[in-house]
Amino acid sequence: MTIRTKFEKLGTRHAPGQEVRLAPTAPERTRHEPLPGQPVDFSHGDVDAHPPSPGAFEAFAEAVETGGAQAYTEYRGAAAIRETLAGHLARFTGAPVDPQDGLIITPGTQGALFLAVAATVSAGDKVAIVQPDYFANRKLVEFLEAEMLPVQMRHAEVTDSAGLDLGQLEDAFRAGARVFLFSNPNNPAGVVYSEREIAQIAALAARFDATVIVDQLYARLRYPDVPYTHLRAQDIAPENVVTIMGPSKTESLSGYRLGVAFGGAEIIDRMEKLQAIVSLRAAGYAQAVLRGWFAEPEGWMKHRIAAHQAIRDDLVALFGAIPGCRVRLPGAGSYLFPELPPLSISPENFVTVLRERAGVTVTPGTEFSPHAARNIRLNFSQDHAAAVAAVKRLALLVEEYRG
Repeated sequence: MTIRTKFEKLGTRHAPGQEVRLAPTAPERTRHEPLPGQPVDFSHGDVDAHPPSPGAFEAFAEAVETGGAQAYTEYRGAAAIRETLAGHLARFTGAPVDPQDGLIITPGTQGALFLAVAATVSAGDKVAIVQPDYFANRKLVEFLEAEMLPVQMRHAEVTDSAGLDLGQLEDAFRAGARVFLFSNPNNPAGVVYSEREIAQIAALAARFDATVIVDQLYARLRYPDVPYTHLRAQDIAPENVVTIMGPSKTESLSGYRLGVAFGGAEIIDRMEKLQAIVSLRAAGYAQAVLRGWFAEPEGWMKHRIAAHQAIRDDLVALFGAIPGCRVRLPGAGSYLFPELPPLSISPENFVTVLRERAGVTVTPGTEFSPHAARNIRLNFSQDHAAAVAAVKRLALLVEEYRG
């Protein structure tokens, strides 16, 4: 693979925020009237509509006053902050976390993901990846010149689980995959893996001595009565699992670029060595913001979940009213992954028309799976009224371009 090809595979055209850089296609804009309404960018959440958890800026400012001691922490993060985090994360996930050797603070969960994959995958390795799943998983594996073994998740066909094809996962391990990478809750579909699925993943990883990297970024934003099973608390060797979490989404702290990874000491050590030459550390002053993570005021998280549930329910109802559209109610997170009916234009062109005529930005389903051409992903962590109005405009365009 040439260096040019490697970087072409990292295309960022549909990455959050990038759509604003795309030039409009004049013919579409002049041929049709735009639909009036407030623009909504569903490619990422709106931290103005859902502001950061209380005290974040104050913690940041205090760290600035602390000066060099906070600016230049250990590469894996300030020891005192890791000690605090380890207690919170152990209670949340149901398994001990070693603050000294088993935890690293990273520049966002995206940084943690890169470090974890790079610490466990080499050129020519085989890696099992869920489809659909977070778009960076595939891109990182391809960039590192490893071989991707896809495992299908039939999220739209079941209601009591994520719909992972466990037989395909076992086949991938038999074919030589020694790393399995997935998100739970799933990004883009918002589905949560059942206890049975997580137990089977743990059993297969143990049988084949495989490493599992699980992205649990939305694990706190779970809707009422949706059970959640933490992989690291199952019967899996602690050294064979890396869990990634962070406060950027549910807590709206994305601007501080903070993530954490915790797991086996050897993998965390490799991640630190790589971080030392990539970014040195997570921003020192920003690390202090993590002191308030899992320590929000009483009732704050409940209110945050309720606000997102109200938006979720309204948008699911709107998509459900579009003839031929399929959408599953997310059990966690702030993503919808509806499948649109057949249209008279290509899905890629519809995404462009939607942005230019309706002011609605979504992410194409093909970013998450080659099998999801008719799907779009929406991050509904938005102003409630604006999100509802935007999906109504989307529905009008679906009817206009229905095949």
